[in-house]
Amino acid sequence: MLLQGIRVVEMGVWVAGPAVAGVLADWGADVVKIEAPSGDPMRAFAKAIAGIDLPSSPPFNVDNRGKRGVVIDTRTDPGRALARKLVLGADVFLTNLRADPLARMGLDYESLAAENPRLIYAHVTGYGLEGPDKDRAGYDIGSFWARSGIAQLLAPPDGDPVGSRGGFGDHITAITTVGGIAGALFHRERTGEGQRVDVSLLGCGIYALGWDLQQQIEFGTVMSAGRREESIAPTVTHFKAGDGRWVWLLGVETERHWPRLCKGLDREDLLDDERFASAPARRENARELMTILDARFAERPLDEWLARFDEVDLWWAPVQTPAEVVEDPQALAAGAFTEMPGLDGGPGRKVVASPVRFEKVDTRPRAGPPGLGVHTEEVLREAGLAADEIKRLRDAGVLG
Repeated sequence: MLLQGIRVVEMGVWVAGPAVAGVLADWGADVVKIEAPSGDPMRAFAKAIAGIDLPSSPPFNVDNRGKRGVVIDTRTDPGRALARKLVLGADVFLTNLRADPLARMGLDYESLAAENPRLIYAHVTGYGLEGPDKDRAGYDIGSFWARSGIAQLLAPPDGDPVGSRGGFGDHITAITTVGGIAGALFHRERTGEGQRVDVSLLGCGIYALGWDLQQQIEFGTVMSAGRREESIAPTVTHFKAGDGRWVWLLGVETERHWPRLCKGLDREDLLDDERFASAPARRENARELMTILDARFAERPLDEWLARFDEVDLWWAPVQTPAEVVEDPQALAAGAFTEMPGLDGGPGRKVVASPVRFEKVDTRPRAGPPGLGVHTEEVLREAGLAADEIKRLRDAGVLG
């Protein structure tokens, strides 16, 4: 396995932190997830967010598979000491808890690094570790989506901000953090030095929006999302076919792809129309052009248009529903989904795969997500605790 022999201790809740450790577990790391006696709230995400009881928590299953689960009540002095012992014995400590509570538990970077200078301390936050809002609650929808500018920039002119799907920014931030940890481990391999890896949802959202924000920096403005009927480039937008299905055209070089679009639609007469003879002309007359193109697309079902576009080498992608995505033969062939061992001895299930494939390493999940605290005694024995000491801690309520 890619990270065999690497011990990761996670104290993470919700999504961004646990998702990092989930990928590391897929890559072969031994991930120990420390939870409070009440458990990670994502174990019952629908209940926590909307008061809905579900038999399973799909988001938790995606981000926590392959880990070992430990319960420690860090509100107690023995619990804090025990968590610290596990962290100091790890290669990587991963957390998305706030800095102040971590410091009160003795799990701040400075004190841990002083005792274990080889430790990689990966801290995922909403807004970073410095600044006036460093301790403000962020979450994906706040730090990544709203404050970065994404929600507003995706809205049409004068429209309401656009909402996000659950975990969208969390997962982008997670895979970014995985890369940071891998880089820190490589640095340690060469130098013997551990270090802190600092990744924020806000920073990842800003980087994701980097093209637009760099335009803001250099030009003082950005290109509006606009309305579809006012598309500045009809070769790079979406159309509805006669059967109600949508396609997104990928003609990013407009002068190169405009003739192909006209040929694919059997509307080469548009090439000689002065209103559409150049990119500036097509922008100027966008509403009129989109009306013409929409009418033409509506005349045939999507499959017929796609076959025609392939004939003329016009690039496209289908606009798919979730039901279509999970059965997409190309997504299946590309390894976007994999098999996870069953929960509690049940049958295996199809799950979303980690987004990196390796030629020589199998990154399929080795186990499902752990039940709350099921590996507590196993992990503590490995840490050197005797059976009577574990029993004493359990009787005292430290282990939940």
